Amino acid sequence: MSEITKTAAPTASRPILKTLTPWIGFLVLLLVLPNIFSSNAGLYTMNLMGIFVIFALSYNMLLGQGGMLSFGHAVYFGLGGFMSVHFMNYIEEGLFTFPMYLVPVFGGLIGLVFAIIIGSFSTRRAGTVFAMISLGVGELMASSSLIFVAFFGGEEGVSGDRTTGPELMGIDFGKDIHIYYLIAAWVFVTVALMYLFSRTPAGRMANAVRDNAERAEFVGYSQRKVRFVSFCMSGFFAGIAGGLFALNFEIVTEENLNALTSGVVLLMAYIGGVGFFIGPIIGAVVFTLLQSILSNYTDIWQLYVGVLFVLTVMYVPQGLTGIIMMHTTAWRLKRVGGLIVPYIRIGIPALAMMAGIAAFLEAIHHVRTASEDDVMMSLIGIEFDSHALVPWIIIFALAIIGGVVTKLQYPQLKDAWETANKLPASGEGVGS
Repeated sequence: MSEITKTAAPTASRPILKTLTPWIGFLVLLLVLPNIFSSNAGLYTMNLMGIFVIFALSYNMLLGQGGMLSFGHAVYFGLGGFMSVHFMNYIEEGLFTFPMYLVPVFGGLIGLVFAIIIGSFSTRRAGTVFAMISLGVGELMASSSLIFVAFFGGEEGVSGDRTTGPELMGIDFGKDIHIYYLIAAWVFVTVALMYLFSRTPAGRMANAVRDNAERAEFVGYSQRKVRFVSFCMSGFFAGIAGGLFALNFEIVTEENLNALTSGVVLLMAYIGGVGFFIGPIIGAVVFTLLQSILSNYTDIWQLYVGVLFVLTVMYVPQGLTGIIMMHTTAWRLKRVGGLIVPYIRIGIPALAMMAGIAAFLEAIHHVRTASEDDVMMSLIGIEFDSHALVPWIIIFALAIIGGVVTKLQYPQLKDAWETANKLPASGEGVGS
């Protein structure tokens, strides 16, 4: 073997290993999560999280990669779910002999079919026109779900049984842990496929059309066709997510394709960061945790999600992933350590301010909704009288003092940030 061959082989293997390492870590994480969160509530949350990850990534193919703001993406999710639950019933009735673990494929095909039909006219235009068409189609399908009761089941929806049909190695998916590993397998496969699509010429051109549609037309690509391809693929993966929802909950209702579900997927994608592939994954995880955990402690958890979305739009338009990526320069310059103390100094009063605001909202909600005799309320394990003066003074003190101290610490954080991200002058070493 020549010296060139000896040195080329390790060099060629490094990019492959670097590419596969995140995917191997992702697969290992999916496999070990049930050992960490083995309770019924934990499995329920992780199952819902996996479904939302696929759903949010499919939406990111529209907004993040193609620049198409859709208010009706739940149509393909819901239709895929309805078709899947009907197919589950066909299997139970003996009309088909088909393994349950492949049922989401039919949900994806239904999502693809309707994406082809709707995308044939909606993708002719982008921007406001596309958004309004998607909103109209979404409302049309939501209304139809209450009219065509034979297929959609009306307000009660359609239910099925995932334990019928051929078993997979003796598994009938009757237990939550079984359905978790099924969802995890689909998550890994679909996430990999959507990532690969983003690296294809069609995915690259979707980015080009998003950034400058006129220039894409100038070099010979039809912006309508590029948007149409992304739209169809997005509908396909949204249908798969709907099929997994049908398998997990064994029921699909009108709520799965109405405007609320379309708004939820928009929240997940935007909070996580639509400019990054991993952004919707983070957004889906955060939203599911907020929905599953906060809803157990407060009735106004949706208000907190709405506030988080507004703050993200106003101050961090790149989402939570954007906050992480903002530290790339400081990390490369090995100066992240210089931000730890300023973060702590501004984080403690900021947490106090948020605690005061949250306590104020919870106390107002308790006063407005509780009976006249029910004056005691509990907040993070602390019991107090919501009609007494002292708790309100403490609440306002936390919010006001925390806000003032946070504002006073901001200039120091700004100086530390500029220092950590200041590029070295020519001749200086990195991290000097």
